[in-house]
Amino acid sequence: MAGIEGAVALVTGGQRGLGKAFTDELLRRGAAKVYTTARTPEATDDARIEPFALDVTDADSVAAAARRARDVEIVVNNAGVLLPAPLLTADMADIVTTFDTNVFGPLRVAQAFAPTLADNGGGVLIDIHSVLSWGAGAAAYGASKAALWSITNSLRLELAPQGTQVVGVHLGFADTGMVERLPVDKLAPAAVAEAVFDGVERGDTEVLVDEITRRVKAALSGPVEGLSLAIPR
Repeated sequence: MAGIEGAVALVTGGQRGLGKAFTDELLRRGAAKVYTTARTPEATDDARIEPFALDVTDADSVAAAARRARDVEIVVNNAGVLLPAPLLTADMADIVTTFDTNVFGPLRVAQAFAPTLADNGGGVLIDIHSVLSWGAGAAAYGASKAALWSITNSLRLELAPQGTQVVGVHLGFADTGMVERLPVDKLAPAAVAEAVFDGVERGDTEVLVDEITRRVKAALSGPVEGLSLAIPR
């Protein structure tokens, strides 16, 4: 994709936190329209933003979104959940919810919007992963992000014939409501969004937003014990 100026984008979970930062950055770079989705969307007075309801765990909701937003050229798979779900002791329902939202949700969106992206010249699919995609000890959340990373890498191959740029994004913790209680260093959402769309405009296939992510990615070639990470409680 040549650039963001004049493009039409869709951001799942696009009305707060990191999703809002993605929306703001797209508009700053001249996007013509941004669909911002949420389970319970809020109205906006910005004519460039079109909010609507989307539940990525509901196949019918995702299909309706694809029918509505037929002009989309950039899809940002941002919606996700972070539940306290240790693999051995959590209620299985929490683990299933984590995977349904963080793994199967983005895949549903990718399947639904792939034909639209093809019709509109190929476009861009952006999946938001985490440094915890590679770090053991992050319970169901980390496992779900690892699964999404694998899915993204396969989608990149499957979508290549239609000219879709697939971008996997990895980062530490952004300063959002999802992690407000965690005592960790946090990235400014606006800085994350800037790094992501810099990567998109360069034609990158992967964006490693911060130094800790780059260090952990480099450690993948070493012993698995070196990948132990944990979300503070």
